[in-house]
Amino acid sequence: MKVITPILSCGLLTLGLAGTASADNVSLDPLADSVLAGGCAGCHGTAGALEGLVPAIAGRPADELETLLLQFKNEDAQATVMNRIAAGYTDDELARLAVYFSAQ
Repeated sequence: MKVITPILSCGLLTLGLAGTASADNVSLDPLADSVLAGGCAGCHGTAGALEGLVPAIAGRPADELETLLLQFKNEDAQATVMNRIAAGYTDDELARLAVYFSAQ
């Protein structure tokens, strides 16, 4: 029992820290991130650079994009549909999207 408790504690701590991703420390998987970003293509274009009624997101700073996405998710920013769309992603996924589109 003395061995199991520290191992279990470390495991739980690791799980707890896993949800603290931000654009600064997110781990990237280029294929997974491009698939994840595919959901944005309908409005923002395949690389996030579509110009028109919807703002282009390609090349914007990752921390700016992440902040905006989290504001949409938490309904702290007004939008037509982005609040509902962002609510479907985890904070980690939003951080990964921010990094992905900032690199486009």
